[in-house]
Amino acid sequence: MPEPRTVALVTLGCARNEVDSEELAGRLEADGWRLVDDASEADVAVVNTCGFVEAAKKDSVDALLEANDLKGHGRTQAVVAVGCMAERYGKELADALPEADGVLGFDDYADISTRLNTILSGGHVEAHTPRDRRKLLPLTPVERQAAAAEVALPGHGAPEDLPEGLAPASGPRTLRKRLDNAPVASIKLASGCDRRCSFCAIPAFRGSFISRRPSDVLNETVWLAGQGVREVMLVSENNTSYGKDLGDIRLLETLLTEVAAVDGIERVRVSYLQPAEMRPGLIDVMTGTDKVMPYFDLSFQHSAPAVLRRMRRFGSTEQFLGLLESIRAKAPEAGARSNFIVGFPGETEEDYAELERFITHAGLDAIGVFGYSDEDGTEAAGYDGKLDQDIVDDRVSRLSKLAEELTAQRAEQRIGSEITVLVESVEDGVVEGRAAHQAPETDGLTTLLGADDAEIGRFYRATVVGTEGVDLVAEAITLLGADV
Repeated sequence: MPEPRTVALVTLGCARNEVDSEELAGRLEADGWRLVDDASEADVAVVNTCGFVEAAKKDSVDALLEANDLKGHGRTQAVVAVGCMAERYGKELADALPEADGVLGFDDYADISTRLNTILSGGHVEAHTPRDRRKLLPLTPVERQAAAAEVALPGHGAPEDLPEGLAPASGPRTLRKRLDNAPVASIKLASGCDRRCSFCAIPAFRGSFISRRPSDVLNETVWLAGQGVREVMLVSENNTSYGKDLGDIRLLETLLTEVAAVDGIERVRVSYLQPAEMRPGLIDVMTGTDKVMPYFDLSFQHSAPAVLRRMRRFGSTEQFLGLLESIRAKAPEAGARSNFIVGFPGETEEDYAELERFITHAGLDAIGVFGYSDEDGTEAAGYDGKLDQDIVDDRVSRLSKLAEELTAQRAEQRIGSEITVLVESVEDGVVEGRAAHQAPETDGLTTLLGADDAEIGRFYRATVVGTEGVDLVAEAITLLGADV
């Protein structure tokens, strides 16, 4: 019997891409492929690209070129691009990057095994022609669920979508194969976005907003718990819209309590929240439900009303501060983070000062700062009032410095408080994990002292005794059991 062909998945970008990669892994394993971690040991390296901003696109191209360098020096025979950048640019990317042996869009995912076999056999798979994926589903959200079966929605796979008689060797019939053994995993709650922010191209290549069925989310949670996952993070382009196409805009509140009740899951975290769509009932559930973390990843982007209007967003400094105040009235230690764009077309020095005022008073635990740059196909790319790059760079530098100081101060305010730490790394005597206000990869870490017997996936109650920027240093008090 011939040896199975091998494949390595290289994932860039956000947690949503990580879920998509695990769906691809599930499909490939179900069709007999052997998954390997090292691209140099794979017959084909599949790079799941990010196409959000210029820096992410550059990283994606670099990853493809790095994988291409392996060809001719080992087992690697082909390099294939998938993901957002491949979907967004298609044939344009294929022409500009001949080093890639294939550029596959979302429509290719359901038949990914055949596509890769064709490429490895010397055949050609035509790169797709990009299209506005918002037009693939009905305009009215409640009409979308019936049409969704005919549209490729990465990360939405259900077990019945597997070819008959095939199942991954690692477990039950599922379209997901875990690519690591971390105690935390993301779950795709929805795909796409109906908002029309003037700077963002994501809706055009990810499509209109469509929710996954609650039963699919719950079944996947149960499966992940069986794989040793202790914390799940619900991800999508806009979690606060979950359920609107299922006839219940408050469905997230119900789903959160059900996910938190899954045996083995000790933490549930929600990301990507739109401030304009936050509602009192959702805040109540996120601050008052056992095992649901009081963690608020709020997409503010700016706080000056004039800039927000040009961004096609809503709010103001006072409204955003009021939202944070309402959250902390219910959970004083709640975590809050956000990203901000500076140098947006038409942004005045007064607008920038207003953003500084908001950040100074917001008490955010983590802040991402990005300088504006034109994105292909967006409304803002055609705006007048573009700022000189040196002005944009100066404002990025100033706001980044302020953000670094303020988030460090916020971390210092936690000294003396008790936290619960999920251990994620034990290496050379150093134990690291995350507290409730720290999401994976974005919000800092906690170094745990006095936990010599620590194991990955276990929880400790600890006291914060020091900080290093946004990172915490905590002294272990006790190892916790199931009740955390």
